[in-house]
Amino acid sequence: MSRRLRWLIAAIALAALLWLLLAIAERALALAQRFLGLPAWLQWTLGSVLAAFSIAGLAVLWWLVRPRRRPKPMPAPDRGTLEQRLERLQSRGAETQALDEELAELDRRRATGRVYVALFGQISTGKSTLLRALSPSSTARSDVRGGTTRQVMHVDSQLPDGRMLVVADVPGSREADGVAYETMAREEALRAHAVVYLCAGDLTRSQAEEVRWLAAFGKPLVVALNKADQWSIDELDLLRQRLRQQTTGLASAVVAVSAGGAERFQRQLADGGIEQVERQRKPAIEPLLDALSRLVAEGAEGLEAQREHAVLAGLHERTGTLEAKTRAADSERIVRKYARRAVVGAMAAVAPGSDLVIQGALAAALTRELAALHEVRVSDVQIDDFVQQARLSLRTGSSIVLAIAGNALKAFPGLGTLGGGVLHAFAYALIFDSMGRALAASLAERKALDQQDAGARLQTLLSDSGSTRIRQLATLTMDAWRERDHAP
Repeated sequence: MSRRLRWLIAAIALAALLWLLLAIAERALALAQRFLGLPAWLQWTLGSVLAAFSIAGLAVLWWLVRPRRRPKPMPAPDRGTLEQRLERLQSRGAETQALDEELAELDRRRATGRVYVALFGQISTGKSTLLRALSPSSTARSDVRGGTTRQVMHVDSQLPDGRMLVVADVPGSREADGVAYETMAREEALRAHAVVYLCAGDLTRSQAEEVRWLAAFGKPLVVALNKADQWSIDELDLLRQRLRQQTTGLASAVVAVSAGGAERFQRQLADGGIEQVERQRKPAIEPLLDALSRLVAEGAEGLEAQREHAVLAGLHERTGTLEAKTRAADSERIVRKYARRAVVGAMAAVAPGSDLVIQGALAAALTRELAALHEVRVSDVQIDDFVQQARLSLRTGSSIVLAIAGNALKAFPGLGTLGGGVLHAFAYALIFDSMGRALAASLAERKALDQQDAGARLQTLLSDSGSTRIRQLATLTMDAWRERDHAP
């Protein structure tokens, strides 16, 4: 476009803008004159309505354009509290070695005084290639499978100002071999002082969720768009703009880089043949290095508090998962113990009575022990009310219990021929197993003794004739019966 044409277009645009401003001013003056000519009461009414709409419009506009605040980091316990929880788990036989090692690694990295940066992202976005660009002397390699990194690899890298970094290349998320590699990657990201999230285009829904997950732990974060040399200038600008919108308030910077790597193409020879050619593309990572320089300007000491918070928050989640798993195993052991005691207590009965729950003390003890395991305070009145409600539920469902028991015993040679005593014993095993499982599930979910919820779960379990659970209870009954017969 020539210079004269540009001046002409600019002049036309200015003239159009001036005309528009004058038209708006003229219209505003006309409206003001008409407004002043209205009665006073109507002026106040109309003015109040216009003011309210203006305030509401400004509020909506601010809500749309306001800068997003970085989300608050996930809560983390203090280290002493976390160590006490691990000690309790260990005393209950839980395997806490991996969590103890995580605390030891936290201390080890703090002692080194070095800054750790993790390369994070989905598979095949070029993390290993970027690692080689950040540290040309590294030995990171790729393979052709979906997900090229199979372990955490640490290499030394240097910023333009001479400061040293330890860069970790982690397995990509959405790995072909399952969740184990993704777990490994996330744990390493939490251990790092800062994270580079690598992508090769616009963020997908799962990638955006990963960025939000990192930000939720308070990780200093740079989003790096790799393979920038594959896009035109306009396409690259649009991608960067879109990434900034998606990560506003989450990432400190969005940069475009080219990690380089091998480029393969075919070349036609003079004799008509085709030659396969491979060459190395030169990396262009200066924007990333500049962003990292700003991100880690405080050094390891300045970033250590954020890193420790992220590690402890991650350990808090993992410890909670282990606590729930251990509690579930303990609940299973307690329920099985009381089911066996119920079988032993029922062996003296020749035939089942009208009220199947005659062992009230045993049911109360089961309730009390499960409540203590789930750290739920219950009174004796609450326990008595729950046991009474269970009695009523069982009285109405006694025919179902006995039908399930009878059918189960027929499937096990040797049990069905022992008469009413074994039927009565098996019914007790089914009752206490159902009661214990219903109560444990309700306590774990509600964190309180919710009689209505536990009762509904009990009804469901009593009518469940699933072969696995029934077979286990029949085996328990058989074992107890045989022990009685062989007792001196």
